[in-house]
Amino acid sequence: MPDVICNTTPLQYLHQMGCLQLLPQLYQQLIVPEAVVDELRQGELQGMDVPSLGALEWVSVQTVSFVDLRRVPAGLDAGEREVLALALGKADPLLILDDAAARNQARVLGIPFTGTVGVLMKAKRTGLISAIRPRLDQLDRAEFYLRPEVRGQVLELTGEGP
Repeated sequence: MPDVICNTTPLQYLHQMGCLQLLPQLYQQLIVPEAVVDELRQGELQGMDVPSLGALEWVSVQTVSFVDLRRVPAGLDAGEREVLALALGKADPLLILDDAAARNQARVLGIPFTGTVGVLMKAKRTGLISAIRPRLDQLDRAEFYLRPEVRGQVLELTGEGP
């Protein structure tokens, strides 16, 4: 089983949709860097409904090595940088992140990744959710950016048509 490392936005969107429990069902344990905890805390201070990571026994918070952090470009936000840096210190990482620039950097570094929609697709494949279309509709209402052609591909790949 890979070391699954998650960024802020997948946690936030899955929480908002009532689907946070999919993460331990699919991956057992999740690692988050301290910057993700800080970003969620900032969201809470702004009045957002965010997951309380301290209450989730399947989440462990890890500190990032300065050496690994230096290998990640400074142009990303703190959570994304630390997620990528944590992955560099793991033998078999899998990232869960949505940001396009962070995903591009993961590609450059050769780190496998998925995102919020990938988690939902895996949940559909494994029978944890019966349909993905209502979840994509929830993401639309939460202002999650998903290109129309990607939405169509997701629906096609999960057997729910275009």
